[in-house]
Amino acid sequence: MTAAGPLAGLGVVLTRPRAQCEEIASALETRSARVLVFPALDIVPVTLSSESRAALATLPSARLAIFVSANAAEHGVAAARAAGPWPESVAVAGVGEATAARLRSAGFAHVIAPDSGFDSESLLATPALGDVAGHRVLIFRGVGGRERLRTELERRGATVEYVESYRRERPPSDPSALLAALAEGEIDAVHAMSAETVDNFLALAGPGASWSGVALVVPHPAIARHGASSAFGRAVVSGPGIAGLVETLHELRKAT
Repeated sequence: MTAAGPLAGLGVVLTRPRAQCEEIASALETRSARVLVFPALDIVPVTLSSESRAALATLPSARLAIFVSANAAEHGVAAARAAGPWPESVAVAGVGEATAARLRSAGFAHVIAPDSGFDSESLLATPALGDVAGHRVLIFRGVGGRERLRTELERRGATVEYVESYRRERPPSDPSALLAALAEGEIDAVHAMSAETVDNFLALAGPGASWSGVALVVPHPAIARHGASSAFGRAVVSGPGIAGLVETLHELRKAT
């Protein structure tokens, strides 16, 4: 008989787009967790707006290109390369290790990324972003989003523009299997990567579902403080990447 893994008996809902759940689900299932994939966010490529096309046209004159997520790296690099070769003089930065890894796999040998932390604040603390006065910076992101990077870089004297190459949507996920698992007491934790995902998840699940006995696991304290996160019994901030998620879930498992 195969020994049970460290997450045996723990029911975990993954809410990222389905294709992005595969690696995480495999890591959790290898450790004997029960995994339910319930996408609460879709990433949809978009045709660049006139503003984004104009910004992208200035890439050769930029000092730095920042990619805010792995999705931004995937869709933003594709958009940039469709317009022409990447200018060798433009440095590349990623918010978080997952983004940096995606950029490396796309062929960028040197990627600016924080040694610790995985958010905008951590990237802003790196020496490379401290000397941007008088330089152009392009931020590759989805449509909309936080303004923290732009606001701070402009305060430091940079000219900042956005290239928006995808949008986030609420998918038409069927909640029947999710609600059945909840009713059977088979869900211990829900993993969500953004406040928008939390909002979508609760809307898709419907107002009749009670999540007071379920932990919400998120990668950043700001998501834990998000108003809708209070619908869960508690919000727990995990460390970065799959390893951080596994460690957090292991602690939850020991507490159950």
